[in-house]
Amino acid sequence: MKQQLRPKIVVIGGGTGLATVLRGLKIFDYDITAIVTVADDGGSSGLLRKDMGILPPGDIRNCLLALAEAEPEMAALFNHRFSKGKLKGHNFGNLFLAAMTEMTGDFQEAIRAMSRILAVKGKVLPATLSNVSLVAEMEDGSIVLGEAAIPLANGRVKNLRLSPGNPPALDDAVDQIRNANGIIIGPGSLFTSIIPNLLVRGIRQAIHESNASKLYICNVMTQPGETDDFTVLDHIRAIEKHAGSLFSHVLVNTAGAPEDVLRKYAEEGKYQVTADLEQLKQAGYEIISGDYLARGDLARHDSLKLAAAITGFIDSHCRKQGVTA
Repeated sequence: MKQQLRPKIVVIGGGTGLATVLRGLKIFDYDITAIVTVADDGGSSGLLRKDMGILPPGDIRNCLLALAEAEPEMAALFNHRFSKGKLKGHNFGNLFLAAMTEMTGDFQEAIRAMSRILAVKGKVLPATLSNVSLVAEMEDGSIVLGEAAIPLANGRVKNLRLSPGNPPALDDAVDQIRNANGIIIGPGSLFTSIIPNLLVRGIRQAIHESNASKLYICNVMTQPGETDDFTVLDHIRAIEKHAGSLFSHVLVNTAGAPEDVLRKYAEEGKYQVTADLEQLKQAGYEIISGDYLARGDLARHDSLKLAAAITGFIDSHCRKQGVTA
């Protein structure tokens, strides 16, 4: 009898978008790997990066918590943010990763330790272990340094690069991509969470070479200073410009958020991304569309709806390979 293996899914991104996907996927019997950007230089992560010279832990922490199967109290502890004193603004999980990194001298070992404590279902890997920063060339010719500064520049990003250039990809991340049955890119901030991973040459080359089914999940809302007035195809063109053609399918939310929710977002300069389905078809992309919104007062993806769409997407590919959940 042929051995049945769990399907391998690699999810690439950062921020809350990646955590949203992982939170839904973990209820399925899949081999899950999250590959996370390490270009963050804002907030608690930025302070620890500057003070201790470690990789930014925030996005890593978010993904570990999303995949955690520990008691809720333990997860809440690692997600606790201090509100006063010298630790104000710092997150306990970030401090834990910083402490373990200092103790072991190994950021990956720190991640493994937190994974054990939280009973994490899957792997969380940085795209690179290099201490990289984002450099954006804006359409007006100005140069913006640092992930946190890009949305505040009040312009459109023309080109994005990493400094120092050409950092080596984490070997384990490359291996996971090459052996994946499904690769999911996004959702997440286009220029500060998605594209930074793809600027690591080894990561994007592995995606190009992988035989996995590949899907991009576009954001629900535009982001001021990053994707103002962007349609779904505009998001994809930005990825293509920086990393080439990586995926065949795109998941698009076509449900409208409630009017009161949209009004609240509009006050912050955020609008629902236009689902330009006909243009996507003309560009050669296969579309998975539908209502993927979470209910409530925020216009964001629903974890379980995304997970159902993702697992459905890769199911036929896995069957052809003799892999079942």
